Parts: sequence; C-alpha cells; structure tokens
Amino acid sequence: MNSVFDKVGLPKPLAWGYLGIIIFMMGDGVEQGWLSPYLLEHGMSIQQSASLFTVYGITIAISSWFSGVLAEGYGPRKAMLAGLLLYIIGTIGFVGYGMEKLSFPIMLLTYAIRGFGYPLFAYSFLVWITYRTPQNQLGRAVGWFWFVFTGGLNVFGAWYSSWAIKQLGYQNTLWSSIFWVSLGAFFALILNRDQFRPSATAAGAKTKELLNGLTIIQKEPKVLIGGIVRIINTTAQFAFPVFLPIYMATHGFDTIQWLQIWGTIFTSNIIFNLIFGFVGDRLGWQNTITWFGGVGCGITTLLFYYSPIWFEGSYGMVLLSGVLWGALLAGYVPLTALVPSLVKEDKGAAMAILNLGAGLPVFVGPALVGLFIGTIGNEGVVWMLAILYFISAILTRFITLPSESVQTSTKAATA
Repeated sequence: MNSVFDKVGLPKPLAWGYLGIIIFMMGDGVEQGWLSPYLLEHGMSIQQSASLFTVYGITIAISSWFSGVLAEGYGPRKAMLAGLLLYIIGTIGFVGYGMEKLSFPIMLLTYAIRGFGYPLFAYSFLVWITYRTPQNQLGRAVGWFWFVFTGGLNVFGAWYSSWAIKQLGYQNTLWSSIFWVSLGAFFALILNRDQFRPSATAAGAKTKELLNGLTIIQKEPKVLIGGIVRIINTTAQFAFPVFLPIYMATHGFDTIQWLQIWGTIFTSNIIFNLIFGFVGDRLGWQNTITWFGGVGCGITTLLFYYSPIWFEGSYGMVLLSGVLWGALLAGYVPLTALVPSLVKEDKGAAMAILNLGAGLPVFVGPALVGLFIGTIGNEGVVWMLAILYFISAILTRFITLPSESVQTSTKAATA
C-alpha cells in the first residue's frame, strides 16, 4: 500500500489531511457564484458589494501572509484550528446578524473575520506537506494539494451550492458551510495522526521575525522572486471575471455559456494540477514553471481573448482556448515545491511569502482592471496580463536551487 501512495506522490501519513482540505474548501466555496447578485437583489449597491469583497480579499492576503510562520512556530494543528474557529465565528456573525438584518457594517466586519479562516487552515497544511514530504516527491505532493484546494473551492463548492440554494435556500446554504468545514477539520486534525514538531525557535520570535520585515528575504532574495511569480500566477484568474463576461457578451455568449466555460476551465485546472506535479518532478520544477506556466499562460491568455474573433464566435473553440489556459495555469504548481526548497530552515517563512503571493491576486487582479480598463480597454488589459506571464517566465530563471539540493533531488529521483 505504501508503494501506491509513493507512486502517485501522495504522502500517506497526510492522506486524511488532503481529504479534510477538499471538504473544508467545499464549505468555504458555497457562496462563490451567487453572493454578489444576492446582495444587489436585497438592496445593496454595487459599491457596497465591491467594498465587501475588497475587505475580504485583504484579510485573505493578511492571513495567507501569517499562515506559514504561525504554522511553523506553533504547529500546523494549532494554526489550522485557529482558522476553523475564525471561519465559524465570521460565518455566524455574517449570516446570523449581517445578512439577517442587512446591516452593512456588521457584514463588512464579519465577512472580514471569515476571510481569515481558509488561508490559516489550508496554507498551514501546505507547510505541513513541505516539511513531511521527501524532496523527490514534493512536486507531486503539492500538486495533490492544489487539486483538492481548487477542486473543493471552485468545483465541488459550486456544484453543491447549485443544489443547496434550491433545496435549502440561500441563508441555510451558508449555514450548512459550518457543517462542511467542521467535517473537513475532523478529517484533517483528528483522523490525521501525523506528528509535527514546531520549530525550536520560539513562536513569538518567529512572529516578530515576520513583522520585522521578513529576514528570509534578506537571507535568500530568490524567495521574494518566487512570491512575485506566485502573484502573477493567478492575477488573471481574478481579473478575468471582472470584464471578460461583458466582452464575451458582445460576441454572442450569454451568462450561462460564460459560467459553463469558466467552470470547465477549472475542472481542467484541477486535473492538470496533478499532472504538472508529476511533470515538475520529471522535467524539473524551474523548467515546468518557465515554459508551461509563464510562456504557456502568456500565449493562451491572448488565445482565449481573441478566440471569439478568430473563430467567429465558435463556442467549442472559445471553450477549448479557455481550457488550455486553465490547464497551463497549473504549470505553476511546482513553485510550491521550489521556493521552500531554497532554504534548509525557515521553510515556514518562505511559505509565508508564497502564501502571501497566493492571497494578493484576490484584489490585485480586479484592481488592475479598475485602474487600466478605462484608458487601455479590454484588449490592453489582456495584453498587460499576458506580458506579466512572460515576465514571470524570465523571473523564474533566477530561482535556482542550491547545488546541494539539486544533487539530493537528482540522487533521490535516480534511486
């Protein structure tokens, strides 16, 4: 049985944790597709809705930033438990008081608290993975993480909510998320028996180190480059929904067709999260990120935008173009293996930078659209996103592993 887990690159001691992540993220994703329209239908303005999601994005970024060092200093279990509690407290306040009374100040505060939840829970488990997985399997192990993370949030969360809002109603669907995140925590924290010893450095000192300006960046500047590449990775993912549905509508695609395209893109993405985990361990993490992630996404971003024009509104060709972009978006998966491998110690601090890079695009993407679409238009924004991808490919060439790590990885792969 061990050999089966080894072959697929899934760390057996953490298998229950992976199951817990997909269930937790499904609970977190129940409102992804409908909360904004729901709020507008109930009398809130577009500006209020935008403010709500902006604050939510900020707390996600902050929580992502702290998750790595907190997991390393206090242990992933305590950090994940804190994420669970913050999620539940935020949900109770948001649904029970904010949505019930349509009080915008309460909604703003409680949704922000809720935003601290999933990064602490999920990204702390990611730190756990980087410490407990042999380096020659790490690319596949993080591929599995992004498979369950994205699958829970963007696929199963959407499928479940499409059923639940009809059967349970909108508010009860949100209440049900507490059950799902608690079930996920049961698998990840109780059935998962793997032991993790917190860093010998005092947790308080670790937190102080993070607040004092992240000495890890001074020790190893390549970690900062990795964080920048991680921001570029998903900036387009959060920028596209702001303007592409309107652009697609001008070429004859209605809302339902756009949602089908977007959903299929991320079904493709979660499959290729696994595939590129294997590819990264075989072809090299740096090469995979450079050519499949950076160059591949740059090209397919342009293809996706121009496909309605080039293929005269063909739904199949637009869908295929989007699926290609979603697949190559997974080409960045080995970054989660590459960056923590740059340092022997302080992997939590390195992951903090990477996790911040994962959290920032939630509002960086929409912000870029808001800042530039008025002057350079849809086409200009798409070219800007594509150029960012090409820049990330160049930056990745500077993220080289220490020679010792390369030798260790090569020997392990050969063995």
